[in-house]
Amino acid sequence: MLEPRFLYGALYLFVICWSLEAPMAESGIGVNWGTISFHKLRPTTVVDLLRENKIQKVKLFEAEPDVMRALMGSGIQVMVGIPNEMLSVLSSSPSAADLWVRQNLTSYIGKGGADIRYVAVGNEPFLTSYNGQFQNLVMPAVLNVQQSLVKANLAGYVKIVVPCNADAYGSASLPSQGAFRPELTQIITQLVQFLNSNGSPFVVNIYPFLSLYDNGDFPQDYAFFEGTTHPVTDGSNVYTNAFDGNYDTLVAALSKLGFGQLPIVIGEIGWPSDGAIGANITAARVFNQGLISHIVSNKGTPLRPNSPPVDVYIFSLLDEGAKSTLPGNFERHWGIFSFDGQAKYPLNLGLGNKQLKNAKNVQYLPSRWCVADPSSDLTNVVNHMKLACSVADCTTLNYGGSCNEIGAKGNISYAFNSYYQLQMQDSRSCDFDGLGMVTFLDPSIGDCRFLVGVTDKYSDSSASDSEAAKHWWFLLLLLFLHGSFLALKLI
Repeated sequence: MLEPRFLYGALYLFVICWSLEAPMAESGIGVNWGTISFHKLRPTTVVDLLRENKIQKVKLFEAEPDVMRALMGSGIQVMVGIPNEMLSVLSSSPSAADLWVRQNLTSYIGKGGADIRYVAVGNEPFLTSYNGQFQNLVMPAVLNVQQSLVKANLAGYVKIVVPCNADAYGSASLPSQGAFRPELTQIITQLVQFLNSNGSPFVVNIYPFLSLYDNGDFPQDYAFFEGTTHPVTDGSNVYTNAFDGNYDTLVAALSKLGFGQLPIVIGEIGWPSDGAIGANITAARVFNQGLISHIVSNKGTPLRPNSPPVDVYIFSLLDEGAKSTLPGNFERHWGIFSFDGQAKYPLNLGLGNKQLKNAKNVQYLPSRWCVADPSSDLTNVVNHMKLACSVADCTTLNYGGSCNEIGAKGNISYAFNSYYQLQMQDSRSCDFDGLGMVTFLDPSIGDCRFLVGVTDKYSDSSASDSEAAKHWWFLLLLLFLHGSFLALKLI
């Protein structure tokens, strides 16, 4: 008979191995953490923010070293993304996939490490606007990364997913008529077969706001969860909100491929609080609270009653003031928190806290602002405004924005201040040929907030620079391997 200490050791080993091979399937509310911002909070500050709000699931768009390091030991479950731009090299080079896994997964997983549960290969790679650019790269990249996970003994724990936009299954007039776009049928079939055989969910991004924004005839109340005067009747099923209708359209599309029971995760869903008509604090709060209440009720949808999505990742955690505004000015205002980690509105995430808690110990720049000098002739200010807004974020000044009605001088001051804060309050950045001046009186007007920048992004500059250099060297190495691989194929 084994001595107790050996029994305890064997039991401990069993528990550890079991936990690595079979993660618990917990439904939950998570968030997307994007970092395309002029005013970045220190990653450790953001992780503390997540923990204060009891958020246990986070989705990243790429494996930024300082972010991954901050998540180590936090207990937060992570979905880490691979950008679409890397699909080409990963699809053609198994060595590049091995290197990516070593650099971005193995380096952070282990005792006291990051709890990485998913690798998202690409981000909406089948989007119609890409015109098929990434379409044929997805499955080869998926298979190469999967083999790399196997080699690293991570395949039983880290699952591969491919976040898809809802346009992959088009816009059927009724949910039951849902089907994937014809040109995607073969690839999606291969993908769902892979997901099913590897125990991975289908990840989809659903945006009722965009349905409303892009279609003037879309019923506004149907975008929310408060009931509608425009229900959609599909046989015996009645849909009272766009989310359920869109979700069941996907369920129907998967059913047509023979995978109607495949688990589904909502990779992105949310509502912007600024930058467009219909994008405001009230609408964002009503939508997000309605969504969360709907999910945690476990009501499910007509085609999947009492079976909500496995997980839902709200888009997004923080505003990202440096994002492209090509889709619309609202792109910079999806956060449930502002750029500095301050809650925009009361929201119960259903995770234990009744309201959001603000980030703590945020290091702001001094309380001063750059405004238009009232004694100056502002006749020739247009070019200065254009310069300021071409660099800084002025999206709230546009039609539908929270600062749209502060008047001409207010617009000038807002533009000047946005640029001034971006330049870390360098006194020269408030000159504008003598048209600007620094004030210590907060010029914010009503809902229009004149921001003060944060200094957190410089707190660990040497470490960040070192990690950034390593990240770029890694990308260069991938490109080198990709080129070498293609050269060998030509010989």
